[in-house]
Amino acid sequence: MNIEVNAEYRSEDVRALPVFELASFVLESEACPASSEACISFVDDDEIARLNEEFRGKTGPTDVLSFECDGAEEDGAFLASEAADGAPFELGDVIIALDVAERQTAQFGTTLEGEVSLLLTHGLLHLCGYDHIEDDEAEVMEAREAELLSAWARKRGLDMAIFGELNGAHALVRGEH
Repeated sequence: MNIEVNAEYRSEDVRALPVFELASFVLESEACPASSEACISFVDDDEIARLNEEFRGKTGPTDVLSFECDGAEEDGAFLASEAADGAPFELGDVIIALDVAERQTAQFGTTLEGEVSLLLTHGLLHLCGYDHIEDDEAEVMEAREAELLSAWARKRGLDMAIFGELNGAHALVRGEH
C-alpha cells in the first residue's frame, strides 16, 4: 500500500502520531487491494472551512473530510480484478483539521492521538465504502470504528481512554460529516 501523509501544518505534532501505521492497519483490516493508494493531509481551520464550503456547502470548519476516488463496492468489498493489473487503486484523500481535533479533546475527553486516530479511522472507512447518512449505516460504521480502534489499542498496548467514551449508539460520532 502507498500511504502519503502530508503534514506541512503543525508537522512536529503530526510526526509524533502513528498516522502511517494506523492507516496501514485500518486499510489492511478492510482488505484493501495491495496496490491501494491513500493520501492523508493535516490542515488548519481556514483550509478545512474552505473545503467544507466548497464540497459540502457548509460554513465553518469540520474535523475530517474524505474524498473517495476508486472506492469499494456498495457492500464495502473490493473486487479482486480492480487492482489485478498492478495499476494503483486510488482510494482517495482524508483531510484532518488538527486544530479542530485538538479542541475536541476537551469536549470528548480524548487525547490528541486518540482524537486523530478516531478521525483518521472514520475518514478511511468512508474511503472503504462506509457511510452514516442512514441510521442503520451509522450503526455499522460506528461499530466498525470501535472494533478497529479497540484492536489498534490492543496492538499498541494503549489505554482505551485515549479515544474517549466508546459506549453508546453514537459515541464515536464527531461533528457533522
